[in-house]
Amino acid sequence: MAAETGPTAGEYIVHHLTHLQNHKAANVVDFTVFNFDSLFFAIVLGILMCWMFWRAARRATPGVPGRFQAAVEILVEMVDSQAKGIVHNANSRKFIAPLALTVFVWIFLLNAMDLLPVDLLPWIWERIYGAAGGDPHHAYLRVVPTADLSITMGLSVSVLLIALFYNIKIKGLGGWVHELFTAPFGAHPLLWIPNFAMQIIEFIAKTVSHGMRLFGNMYAGELIFLLIALMGGAWSLSATGIGLAIGHIIAGTAWAIFHILIITLQAFVFMMLALVYLGQAHDAH
Repeated sequence: MAAETGPTAGEYIVHHLTHLQNHKAANVVDFTVFNFDSLFFAIVLGILMCWMFWRAARRATPGVPGRFQAAVEILVEMVDSQAKGIVHNANSRKFIAPLALTVFVWIFLLNAMDLLPVDLLPWIWERIYGAAGGDPHHAYLRVVPTADLSITMGLSVSVLLIALFYNIKIKGLGGWVHELFTAPFGAHPLLWIPNFAMQIIEFIAKTVSHGMRLFGNMYAGELIFLLIALMGGAWSLSATGIGLAIGHIIAGTAWAIFHILIITLQAFVFMMLALVYLGQAHDAH
């Protein structure tokens, strides 16, 4: 009966995990596919972040700060202290410290989208899509950009490119190429190929793990919220249904509270790894 009146549990999850795209991917890696929902929310939250920083800078006073200014100052000092402990080049920190702050706040906002009710924005989008003449059953929308691998890998690749820039800037092109072939095993000609292979593997491994760690945690969190939502959807007048409804409320509340720690921790870990990788670009082997 449930299958006749609404989607099954599997169909519900698949629908919520489907992106609003220009077209379906033809291969596992298809750079012609654009996830419009992830791009939209990432850009909107980026603009919101810039507005928040602008507002904090505009309202900053030399006297006793308000709560918002105090919170921003604490955040800035925290990131700056972390940058000083990892990146020892004062000139580089003029760019890297604000970059780390931007990464932390932006990713936190992207992660925080997971705290919204899972059906709220998709339901609104279904009404808009249907009013525009589309089929509401094909109105796909995912609202957590960091649960999209293309977004997290884009962020990690950006960190890689900046790290390569500082490798060349600090060590010089010749010095960096020399390091590629002489570290970590030594400068003997027989070790040049193993050294180069290890360096390339290190760059690839750090970049992939950097993006996959954030993606994996946020994807799992999104999926758990969907499973908790299904508990509420299974509500009926039977004793089991009432138990599921109560379990839905308790589990949803507990997971949302715990998830606040997760979204903050994942933003902090991504920022710290970015600082570590950029700090390593300044160190000679």
